[in-house]
Amino acid sequence: MSRGIYITANDRVTEQAIALLNSIRFYDPETPIVLIPYDDQYHAVANTLKQFYEVQVYEDLEFIDRLSKKLHQVFGEKFFARPNQFRKQACWFGPFDEFVYIDTDVVVFEKIIDNTNYLAEYDFICSDYQHAGGITNVFTSKVIEDQIFTEDELKDIFNGGFWGSKKNRISEEDLYETFAECAAHPEYFDFSQKTSDQPIINYMILKRIPRRFNVVRKSGKGPGNWAGSRHFIRQGDILIDPNLNQPLQYLHWAGIRMEPGCPYWDIWEHYRHLDGPELAQPFVRKPEDPLWRKVVNQVKRAF
Repeated sequence: MSRGIYITANDRVTEQAIALLNSIRFYDPETPIVLIPYDDQYHAVANTLKQFYEVQVYEDLEFIDRLSKKLHQVFGEKFFARPNQFRKQACWFGPFDEFVYIDTDVVVFEKIIDNTNYLAEYDFICSDYQHAGGITNVFTSKVIEDQIFTEDELKDIFNGGFWGSKKNRISEEDLYETFAECAAHPEYFDFSQKTSDQPIINYMILKRIPRRFNVVRKSGKGPGNWAGSRHFIRQGDILIDPNLNQPLQYLHWAGIRMEPGCPYWDIWEHYRHLDGPELAQPFVRKPEDPLWRKVVNQVKRAF
């Protein structure tokens, strides 16, 4: 049985990809890793990751194009803020029998592939506290009012930045049927903060995979992992969650601009420069828009 890791990236996120790969390879030099291109601008990052970390590019690029076209056919081209996030669904059809998927705005603090051990009992795994915040950024209250999901089922919502499963556990037809169901009921989904794939994929997993497991809900609970949580304590190369006195599995800067001064920037910098290429320019904080442009953008959004 083959196990491996999938990531998505393009040339724009080369720096984040290097930090992620440095962290993965620090704890695990052997597990194969496959890059799913986020868009057509991926050749530079692919070459870098192959040279330094033996990362391979996903072979079936034709499927990725087919998935993108189907998504546009069902939802239209402007429905999602970032439709290319759906490309990570190529994980279901890649070379690995069991896999984990990881966003590039993550660094890991353990041999992360070992989480696939849970797949001996379950068909889908995640590890986050997305559910603790309720259904925000995933669903609206309509899914409760229309009895689409029970309260217990909604406790299994997850963040799309880290998850794992088994090859072909979701079929291509499952994906397209899910798209059609969701397009028919946009009122079920919370896109207010410009999430794209997360609401749709949560719907698919809750509907189609009953054997689910969130690692943080294990006996004794698990540590947090969101960089927006300010209480983690650095201990050498890792972070500790003092609420549980446990080391974090990974840290995810979901919804946070990664730049000097952001939470746990020192940890990100540590892993970015731990090994591999020193090819990039120093990170420069993106200047804020002047007040007049903010007003103009607000007016545009209103219309």
